[in-house]
Amino acid sequence: MIRYDVGQGEFKDWVVAESGFSPNQLRKFEAVMALGNGYMGLRSAMEESYFGEKRNLFVNGTFNQADPTEVTELPNLADVTQIDFYIDGERFHLEIGETDEYVRKLNLKTAELTRSFKWTSPKGKTFQFHCRRFVSLAERHLIGMKVEVEALNESASVQLVSAINGQTTNTGAQHFLNGVPRIYGDDLLEYVQTTRQSNVDIALVSQHRLSKEATVDKLMDRRKVGVGYQFNLVPGEKVTLEKFTTVYTSRDREFLPNGADQETVKQQAHDTLEKVTQKSYDELRDEHRQAWFDQIWNRYNIEIDSQDNFDQLAVRFSIYHMTIMTPDHDSRMGIGAKGLSGEGYKGHSFWDTEIFVLPFFTYSNPEVARSLLTYRYYGLESARAKAEENGYEGAMYPWEMAFPDDGEVTPLYGDIDIVTGERSKIWTGLIEQHITADIAFAVNQYYNVTNDEAFLNDYGYEMVFDSANFWASRYEWNEAEARYEIHNVIGPDEYKEHVNNNAYTNYMSYFNLKLAIKYYEFLSAQNENVFATLNEKLDLQQNYENWKEKAEKVFLPAPREEDQVIPQDDTYLSLPEIDLDKYKKQEQPRTIYKDYNQPQINGLQVTKQADVLVLLYLLEQTFLKDEVEFDAALKRANFDYYEPRTLHDSSLSLSTHAIVASDFEKMDMAYRMFRRAAEIDLGQNMKSSQEGIHAASIAGIWSISVFGFAGVRLTPDGLSVNPTLPNEWNSITFNVDWRGEQLRFEITREQCTISKDSQTELPIVIQNEVRKLKDTLTVPLALQYN
Repeated sequence: MIRYDVGQGEFKDWVVAESGFSPNQLRKFEAVMALGNGYMGLRSAMEESYFGEKRNLFVNGTFNQADPTEVTELPNLADVTQIDFYIDGERFHLEIGETDEYVRKLNLKTAELTRSFKWTSPKGKTFQFHCRRFVSLAERHLIGMKVEVEALNESASVQLVSAINGQTTNTGAQHFLNGVPRIYGDDLLEYVQTTRQSNVDIALVSQHRLSKEATVDKLMDRRKVGVGYQFNLVPGEKVTLEKFTTVYTSRDREFLPNGADQETVKQQAHDTLEKVTQKSYDELRDEHRQAWFDQIWNRYNIEIDSQDNFDQLAVRFSIYHMTIMTPDHDSRMGIGAKGLSGEGYKGHSFWDTEIFVLPFFTYSNPEVARSLLTYRYYGLESARAKAEENGYEGAMYPWEMAFPDDGEVTPLYGDIDIVTGERSKIWTGLIEQHITADIAFAVNQYYNVTNDEAFLNDYGYEMVFDSANFWASRYEWNEAEARYEIHNVIGPDEYKEHVNNNAYTNYMSYFNLKLAIKYYEFLSAQNENVFATLNEKLDLQQNYENWKEKAEKVFLPAPREEDQVIPQDDTYLSLPEIDLDKYKKQEQPRTIYKDYNQPQINGLQVTKQADVLVLLYLLEQTFLKDEVEFDAALKRANFDYYEPRTLHDSSLSLSTHAIVASDFEKMDMAYRMFRRAAEIDLGQNMKSSQEGIHAASIAGIWSISVFGFAGVRLTPDGLSVNPTLPNEWNSITFNVDWRGEQLRFEITREQCTISKDSQTELPIVIQNEVRKLKDTLTVPLALQYN
């Protein structure tokens, strides 16, 4: 089981632990205890191998298409972590003998994974094991490992076999040509592999350091190279093996602009390994730990005083995973829906990035947010190509994105249809189109928080203008109603396919058009040079008139007069209802598919995830807030209608609902949803994270805390703060970046204090009243509600 109380002293509420070994829980812990640094991600399989494990090592941005019938995915590199132990000639594993004092810990503060236990063999020989590893933030190409074995009661012959194993696949799909292995001396392994289609060269080089003299065996097999060390241990004697691995690829930033040949990649891996191995594991680990403190926890850390320490741990878990999955080093790469913790969703980027993950970086580290948005700019040409292929103009962004120039990489087929037995077609890549407006929204949000005009000039204006061109061409004229509509789409609620006038899609496309109009009018009046360049490229003057004409006549589904409910689409409110109680209580998502297929679900009032509610949450942060008049009563009416019909079968759903519930002080419900969101990965459900963590949900833990409970929000008037702490919380402290300054917040039930280093006067709206912040501002609060 997972334990949350193992951390002590300075590590209190910093440690996620596994308190006992179970072969049935391998994949859960491999994912939630994953290590990484944004350049690479390492799934935390144990040193010794087990049936059912999933050993994954990914380097961001190395996509490959294994077969013409499959889509591009992030390939699983050769495994460098397996170390097999042999005791008196028999392979050690925890499913035989007796194990005591077992604990495996991920320390979020140090980003180090440790495992320790006592093991008694079937012959009665007892040993103490300690295993440690990290993926360095100080040297991003380095993986460090350390293994200690001590004989406690009897002598034994011990062999440690360490390898680089290129026999790995992506669930059977082989992405690499036959690798080239080599052994140097008695301690240095080299393995070079090349992707089959994208032609990315990858070099992995491992150096070993053993504390005891040993007999050495050199091992070479198909796609595998290794070294074995054999020695004897007497009672009380301990042996230590340190293994250091460097990983480089021909796509690394070091080799820009033209990339590198295989020999150069290999040599760089050797050079870095030679440099780092001048130090011990402990020294390199300490440098890595300091990098985490300087770059991450000193900047991002949140302190929560809660009745349950789990809440503090959960928010740190959120920040940890957002750090290890985000390629902050390279704007040519995005964030996968499973981060770098598993093969789920093939490493592709979805709308999850812009709507759920990006806000953390926009408000906490704008340089990283800028990089992630630049990745979308690099994909602009492929978005234009997709629009043209589908008969539209402008830029139509892929639903799933890999290499920026890959275009659409959504698979065509997915799960088995429970009724027909056939493979279900995946329609999202064809008709879930709101991602184009989501990216435009993210550009505008980023600019409003940062005032980064250079980004708009270089990238943002062009993205917004050409996404508006797509929507203007996408609209369909309804002659009978004299309005433009959007037919045959999927909105955020993916349980409703082929619908007309999905409210989220229509409103967000309208926002995209209005934003383009706003940007056009500003540029034409204030920045002639940028305007002239983009006008020549995109014919802005003609498109401007088209945007205005379409925006005036686009259909925006209005709230029903009787209850203020906005129709999710043309037919949703007229569909039959069923008893959803058992699905609302499900332990695993998507159990409704055991009873219904997709066409049947399409015909029921059941929602997969937040749809209308995420629309209300987003648009109230924009200049459309007053025009559309999405007031609190409207938001509450739609929450009360749609939440009972929402199964939260997508992990990203709970964060939106919790934030919206906080807005009208449904704090018991908001807190329950916060806990449910945190427990998707961090909870005791051992099947929830087998294919990798849920990136959007993990980001949502932070968002609920800051945007929901602390009430920090972007509004048309600027930065607003309206705290509604749950009854379980006494206080929260955190940092927010706002227009070039870092603001420090300390919110209790009695008061809100905001401070910054400069003396520049800054207006902030606190509980709907404009205040002036110089260096420190304290405002009394009265947080008393149920």
